Amino acid sequence: MEAKDQTSQPPDLLKNRTVKKSEDFAQRNLPNALGPEKSLLSSMLQDPAEYIMRAQEMGLTYDHFYHPSHRTLFKVLYDLSESGQEIELVSFTQTLIDRELLDKIGGPAAVTEIYTYSPTAAHFNHHIEIIKDKYTLRNIISSCTDAITRSFEDQEEVAALLDEVEQKIFAIREGAEIEEAPSVKQDVKRVIEDFEEFLASGGAPMGIKTGYKKLDEMSNGLKGGEMFVIAARPSMGKTSFVMNLIEHICFEEKLPSMVFSCEMTSAQIVQRLLFARSRYAITNLRNGHAPTKDELNRIKRCAAEIAESKLFIDDTAGISISELRAKARRKKKEEDIQVIAIDYLQLMRSTSKQAQTSREREIAEISAGLKGLAKELSIPIIVLAQLNRGPENRGGTPRMSDLRESGSIEQDADMVGLLFRDSYYAEDQEARDESDGIAEMNMAKNRNGPTGSIPLTFIKELMRFETRAFERED
Repeated sequence: MEAKDQTSQPPDLLKNRTVKKSEDFAQRNLPNALGPEKSLLSSMLQDPAEYIMRAQEMGLTYDHFYHPSHRTLFKVLYDLSESGQEIELVSFTQTLIDRELLDKIGGPAAVTEIYTYSPTAAHFNHHIEIIKDKYTLRNIISSCTDAITRSFEDQEEVAALLDEVEQKIFAIREGAEIEEAPSVKQDVKRVIEDFEEFLASGGAPMGIKTGYKKLDEMSNGLKGGEMFVIAARPSMGKTSFVMNLIEHICFEEKLPSMVFSCEMTSAQIVQRLLFARSRYAITNLRNGHAPTKDELNRIKRCAAEIAESKLFIDDTAGISISELRAKARRKKKEEDIQVIAIDYLQLMRSTSKQAQTSREREIAEISAGLKGLAKELSIPIIVLAQLNRGPENRGGTPRMSDLRESGSIEQDADMVGLLFRDSYYAEDQEARDESDGIAEMNMAKNRNGPTGSIPLTFIKELMRFETRAFERED
């Protein structure tokens, strides 16, 4: 008789094996370190002034504790320390009685056992690291278990599921609290710190400076978590303007920056940046005018500067929101990028099933995804967007309602700047010559500041926007 091929077993038998393996995992205890947990609590009870503060400095929270009673004890210790109350065994036990928590943690004997447990406080820091490691392992197990379940249930939304799984693992790696929202107390503390920093700076922009004084004044700088949409009709100079911003941020502010270019290749982007920064008109070459020695030296210096910079360019055409988020997360982890620019939103795509039914729905998902990414990575994201033909019907004046294909862009954006050049809509050559170079950005939406016009000058041969002459700083 022929031997049976073990790999050709009926699918139901293979399924039963999988189920049995899952049940075996379900019966195992989650990673924990009860001894180090008791040791930490004992040290904090014996010398609260020293060890509660040290635990706070090392980022320990009650969520790191596995045993519910240990979690409760740490939370009470933390609350008493924050309120400035004296902590010693008798009053601490009374606090547990007053809060009706003593019986829930095992009674007075449990508190006494914790108090007398610590073999030595010399291992305090080491025990914190052990507890954090176990907490990380529990988070990994939880995320992977959820991913396994979702993989069986959501088989039609593979890209979205992969993006969600990666986001959770990235958050675990960064030590983020995925489930727990920050308390109002933490938010108040952060706001006060920002306010004090603003006062100390003498009113200087709190966020990343853009190189345009009035834009910085209106926006107070580009801040983490915000989405800045720059919208215009085609050929208005959106790409030039965003690269001017990135040039300043990357080379003057010395901050790692990333550009996603859906329209131009990375070589074309670098070419624009190189000649704009060296202030050499590329049209000179096309007209047969070779650069002078000084111009050539300037170009070489700028080329070396760009080559050594922390500027990263991804020119994937039609990149999906899931792929962009994955690449941005990795680059944030590897290079700590501080700003992202995207050229441009309508050339991106979403792979979710719902997005395939409606272009408006697809743009809405992309817009919401970019705003979510800005918050997740806590960096500003600059997004270029296309306007519809509305400005042509009004002599060129753009409005936010002209944002193409979806009103959700306007809703998700923290700032919306409408870029406009007078000469683009000039009726004749004389009018075009008179308005040549005159440009402005209308800050049509600014969630945290004023709106209004930002006067600009467009130097076409350099593909460069500058602050209008009479607005320039001394």
